[in-house]
Amino acid sequence: MDTDKKKKITPEEEDKMVESAFKDLLDGYLKSNHRKKVEIIERAYKFAKEAHKGIRRRSGEPYIMHPIAVAKIVSKEIGLGSTSICAALLHDVVEDTDFTTEDIKSQFGPKIANIVEGLTKISGGIFGDKASLQAENFRKLLLTMSDDIRVILIKMADRLHNMRTLGSMLPSKQYKIAGETLYIYAPLAHRLGLYAIKTELEDLSFKYEHPEPYKIISNQIANSAAHREDIYNRFTEPIKVRLDKLKLKYEMKARVKSVYSIWNKMQTKKIPFDEVYDLYAVRIVFKCPNESDEKHICWNIYSEITDLYRLHPDRTRDWLSTPKSNGYRALHLTVMGPDGNWIEVQIRSERMDEIAEHGFAAHWKYKIGEGEEEPELAGWLRMIQDTLDNPEPNAIDFLDSIKLNLFSSEIVVFTPKGDLITLPKNASVLDLAFNLHSELGTHCIAGKVNHKLVPLSHKLQSGDQVEVLTSHSQQPQEEWTKYVVTAKAKSRLRAALRKDRHQIVEEGESMLQSYLEKNSIEFDNEVLTKILGSENLQSKEELYYMIGNNEIALSQELIKKIKPKSKSIIKKILRFGGKNGSATSEPVSLTPVPEDVDTSKPYVLHSENGISNYRLAKCCNPIPGDDVLGYIDENRQLIIHKLDCPEAMQLKAGFGTRILSTKWAPDSNTFLASVSIEGIDRMGILQEIISEISTNLAINIRKLDIGAENGVFSCVLLVLVNDVNVVNQLCKKIKKIKGVNQAVRIDQ
Repeated sequence: MDTDKKKKITPEEEDKMVESAFKDLLDGYLKSNHRKKVEIIERAYKFAKEAHKGIRRRSGEPYIMHPIAVAKIVSKEIGLGSTSICAALLHDVVEDTDFTTEDIKSQFGPKIANIVEGLTKISGGIFGDKASLQAENFRKLLLTMSDDIRVILIKMADRLHNMRTLGSMLPSKQYKIAGETLYIYAPLAHRLGLYAIKTELEDLSFKYEHPEPYKIISNQIANSAAHREDIYNRFTEPIKVRLDKLKLKYEMKARVKSVYSIWNKMQTKKIPFDEVYDLYAVRIVFKCPNESDEKHICWNIYSEITDLYRLHPDRTRDWLSTPKSNGYRALHLTVMGPDGNWIEVQIRSERMDEIAEHGFAAHWKYKIGEGEEEPELAGWLRMIQDTLDNPEPNAIDFLDSIKLNLFSSEIVVFTPKGDLITLPKNASVLDLAFNLHSELGTHCIAGKVNHKLVPLSHKLQSGDQVEVLTSHSQQPQEEWTKYVVTAKAKSRLRAALRKDRHQIVEEGESMLQSYLEKNSIEFDNEVLTKILGSENLQSKEELYYMIGNNEIALSQELIKKIKPKSKSIIKKILRFGGKNGSATSEPVSLTPVPEDVDTSKPYVLHSENGISNYRLAKCCNPIPGDDVLGYIDENRQLIIHKLDCPEAMQLKAGFGTRILSTKWAPDSNTFLASVSIEGIDRMGILQEIISEISTNLAINIRKLDIGAENGVFSCVLLVLVNDVNVVNQLCKKIKKIKGVNQAVRIDQ
């Protein structure tokens, strides 16, 4: 129906649609508090419209609608001015048409041309088809970001519009784009303080990766709206009376949790929707012309609320005194609501609310004048520059090390001189040492936390005063990698270890080569692969290092592993699972994915008579009915992961062209699934559970582990099923048994 409508639209109607979209952009800009530079925006629009003339998007609409939409997000949702609006309108011109950066410069000046050039550099997306390209593009993005923050803000708007229109893409493209959005763009938006954009990116990614759960949770949110509104009204009425007496001008509203964050909580805590009690937070935003009064007013409101309701002592968050590193300032408290559940209240001034929604990066220089950038942003950009100066040689490690610091909870610690340092949660004394200086990190022997001696592995808490102790004789150790969580510490530590390691690796390679020659074995890739498999190692460098370090003995035992067909190699092939989802003594015959596979529709997964067209990833143990995707490996064999598997997240982000949309065949074989059951112990409860499973549901129990302590029992069942719906039905039935509190499927 929609396609027919698109075909019937006349050129005149199309022009009207485009002009109307641009007028909407201009009207929004004119309502902002920026200087009104309408003429240059109109010129940029006409230039882009002419450049993209005749080009259409996959959805069928004129291409110019995309730059207009991006410019609208840049203006209205991020709050940037004319320079950024022009750059957004022109952002695809250099890449997609014959115009050059010089043409943009001559028409619109160097500022706009530089931003467009920065956007063109990273236009292929953060991730290429190969890991090396992936890291290189990401480095480009971060380098342009530290040069002019508007580049990444416009790129964020571009990605948001692409996500909003993702429905017109092929399923395999949807997986790739949604995967890299969740992996990098959403954390970047969070770190830049773009809360509203971060939330929408997460929800849209979730919508395309898990359409059914997204639909179910959305409906549940809608169905519970009336009940929430009733609780909200009863909760806020007495607060309004108190705040009115203070003669404050304020707005109060309920902010519902996003679908993605609700789903995340359900997965993490293994609870159904009905048990997610903190579905919404109450937000109070007050007017305050004088910035110096904001903190005082926040605490006055806090006092009024805690006079009315019982405070949760462990859930007060003061981000007034120490703002988050993305510039977020607010006062959060949690109190007992009228229905007996805890309700979070967020207290902010209008200025704080503006920064929370649009991000402090948007306020830096380009909105509040040419003053110095805010210290939090400057610090973060320095961290990026530092990581770029000392990059990880491995592309995935590089991305992971950056991501460590993008989306982590934070703590604040102090040096002996009283300097304040922000670190990720779970940071150690060693992390702080590397944060202060690489030399301090490599020679760190211990720390003093609040004047008490602690090991370098000691995890720091917010408010700690920390002194780093060093010794010139100290050298970095391999085990230190377990103690650090920051990107800087990880990269600097690995660099230091590599220096020492390089010589040992060379010695190990020479020792192995000599030993194989003595035993008349040719030193080639096949032999090397067998040794790696037998020792369960991932890389030859790791093998050489362990030989050079005398961790692997060069003996006749090793020769025996190489000469016959190594059983450990077979085990390695089967680590992804055999016919019944676990390693078996006989390998399943695997048919490769055809070169001309049709990616426009889901690839059907089937297994019959020992022949399968897929294998299961051991990291997440999917079973038929799970939301899954396929990854085509170097041998064109298809490996199946759950959509929310952390390893699958990396694969989607880094190897999008190898991702395949998949669906289970209706006659899929049986698989093993694990179910965890917890409850109050009583006579006969185990018999009831077994009877329900094997008699009433006719499910084959393969293994049962049960234990009870202090009147509470826990049980893990291994059952043979052919569909995830059978497991879900099993959990529902068991939960109805008296005394059972929880029954959930767990990864094996």
